[in-house]
Amino acid sequence: MLNDNCQQYVIQTESTKEDGLGKVFAFIFVVAMLLAFVQEVFESVMAWYCDTMVWLNDTASYLAGFWPF
Repeated sequence: MLNDNCQQYVIQTESTKEDGLGKVFAFIFVVAMLLAFVQEVFESVMAWYCDTMVWLNDTASYLAGFWPF
């Protein structure tokens, strides 16, 4: 096909195996990213919980120091 001295080619391929493999890799990547996000959230919540328990323990010990007995 010639159009103003430019050649245009249309290349069509049917490669369902490569398309399927790409989708599988994309799915695995998305699942891995989701699991990494869940792990980060879990570690953040656990660190916050442990820090809160330490703070409450220190506060209770400090307040208990004012008791006369």
